[in-house]
Amino acid sequence: MNGETILVVDDHPANVALLEHLLSETGYRVTTAIDAQTALASVAADRPQLILMDLQLPGVDGFELTRRLKAQPETAAIKIVAVTSYAMSGDEERALAAGCDGYVSKPIDISTFGAVVARHLAGA
Repeated sequence: MNGETILVVDDHPANVALLEHLLSETGYRVTTAIDAQTALASVAADRPQLILMDLQLPGVDGFELTRRLKAQPETAAIKIVAVTSYAMSGDEERALAAGCDGYVSKPIDISTFGAVVARHLAGA
């Protein structure tokens, strides 16, 4: 919680607002994006240490966006955690295979969410 930047990528305003509130209250700098194109621009401008990404995005989905980010040397080390409410059988495995470093189902457990974020920022 040293002011690290976290990018929240989600096309649902209520989800963005909740995550932004939880993270900023804990001292993180939060940026947001509603789609892959906006996320890529935010990554280039802000260099977040962690991306919390919905898998179901308009246009390019979170699986493909993760693959693109992990394929680029300048963004490959950014930790990406899939945060999704449309959890289908096999989605966690697909997210990890695409390059996500973690997976959280919505609704998120706000009592443990901070620890999940801290663990990923610490590299675990």
